[in-house]
Order: sequence, then C-alpha cells, then structure tokens
Amino acid sequence: MGKHQDFSSLLGQFLMFLDSERNCSQNTIEAYKRDLEEFGSYLKSIKRTVQNVEPKDIRRWLMLLGKKGLKRTTISRKLSSVRSLYKFLTRSGYVRSNPAEPIGFPLRMRPLPKSITADDMKRLLDNQPRNDFVGIRDQAIKELLYSTGIRVSELTGLDVDDTLFSPEIVRVRGKGRKERIVPFGQKARESLERYLPERANLLERLHLKREKALFINARGGRLTQRSVQRMIQRLGWSLPTSERLTPHVFRHSMATHLLEAGADLRSIQKLLGHASVSTTQVYTSLDVARLKEIFGRSHPHGKRK
Repeated sequence: MGKHQDFSSLLGQFLMFLDSERNCSQNTIEAYKRDLEEFGSYLKSIKRTVQNVEPKDIRRWLMLLGKKGLKRTTISRKLSSVRSLYKFLTRSGYVRSNPAEPIGFPLRMRPLPKSITADDMKRLLDNQPRNDFVGIRDQAIKELLYSTGIRVSELTGLDVDDTLFSPEIVRVRGKGRKERIVPFGQKARESLERYLPERANLLERLHLKREKALFINARGGRLTQRSVQRMIQRLGWSLPTSERLTPHVFRHSMATHLLEAGADLRSIQKLLGHASVSTTQVYTSLDVARLKEIFGRSHPHGKRK
C-alpha cells in the first residue's frame, strides 16, 4: 500500500474487506464505519495520521469517551473496531504494528445482585391469600425458589421424578444441561407435599396422568418461565420497595442470606451451579457493603456527624 493514502481511503478499503472477505452483515459494517469515523475525527483533532498513532493516543481517546458518559460495553466495542482496523492494516503492510493490541478492554462493572431482606422474604412466604390449586402451587414455587436458589428456567424444567423427600433434594439441569443436586428445607418440603396431591387430582380430572412436569398450569401443561415471572412480580407489589421483584431476586436473596449466616463461598457456588467461584464472589461485595452500613450506624467511630 502506498503511504500517501488518507484515513478515509484506508477505511473504505477496510469496509470493503469486511464485506467481500469476512461476509459481514450490513449492520455490522455500518457499526464499524461509525466507530472508525469517530476515531478518524479524533486523530485529525490531535494531528495524527494512521501510521504514527501510539497506544497512548488510543488510551486518551478511550478516556474521552468515558468522560462523555458512554457505557463500558460501548467503549469496548469501539476499541475492538480500532483493533480490527489495525489488524487489517498490519496484514496489508501499511503499518508495522497494531497500536491497539496492548490496550486492555475497559473492565465491565458487574452490578451487585439485587436481594431483599430476610424479613421481607418471610413476609412474602407467609402470605398465601388463595387456598385453591393455583395458590397452593404458587406457595410451593416460592418456597422452592428461596430454599434452593435455582433459576426460573431450572424450576420450570423440573419433573416430578427430580424431586426426592428422603433426603430432601432436587435434581436440577442447569446451564449447558449440567446436572447438580440441590437440597431444600422443611418449609419447601411441606409446601411440596401439600401441592403434589393437588397436582395429581388436577391431572386425573384432565386425563393427563402421564404429564412429567413438576409445576403445571390449570390446563395440565408445564408451567412457563413467563408465568412464574408474572406471579413473582405480583408478589412484589406488597413490598415497601420500588424494585421489581423477579425469580432471580429469590436466588440472590438466598445466596446473600446464606453468606450472612456464615456459609462459605464454595458451598454457595455449588448450590447456585456457578462454574467458577469468582462468579459467586460478587456476593462478598454485597456483604461488605451491608457490614459497612451497620458499622456506620452502630460503631462510635463510624457514626457520621
């Protein structure tokens, strides 16, 4: 390639490469084009050409993007676009090295899981306004979600044969169809023992005795994730909080309450089905935040004036 080519010309060649060689979609190509045109404007503002860009120049650009309030995921995508451009230019012989290569992607901030207090959870579990099939079923769902911390997809995927009472365990198929055994407590057992005869009676009336699903709807079919989500959301209306209640809040609350009670991370990791303990460690941040709050309220040196 000749060194006289300007940024627009090189960008055009790169976009043609994405289209003809990489068979990228038009939307993908447009996204690259927007990101790189923005990068080209930045180079022009600092009087740099494509060939003499240094890693520090790209770092400054990323910092500017951050100051503008862009999300880390967006900044990471723009950095990826610049890397791809320079990878193309390096292979084409226009530049000797990729100045974006040594730059790490901006760390994605992992939000702390939402949870509710043990008192609020008790209030939800103690509240059973209906004494019919749906009310009894929903009570069993609430108790099992909180007792096991399983995902809503894992809950709706349970079959009757996955549930044992001696000992009290459920066989769960998680992400990647990996199976794990999760214990549940006495309250969940009592709710399930009350629900299972109601389930059997309904299926007998509907002549659907072969249905395997543990949790079923009023028509005898397997309960959907969306139905569980709607039910849990309605429960949240009774809480004195503006946060939306979801099945995942049950999962996070169970893990947080276990941690507060002294359970170790490895045990919580196995219960939740996390592939790595680093995924579970996010709960320690939640616990430290709560400890700091307690310290600030009660310790003589922690009280704010």
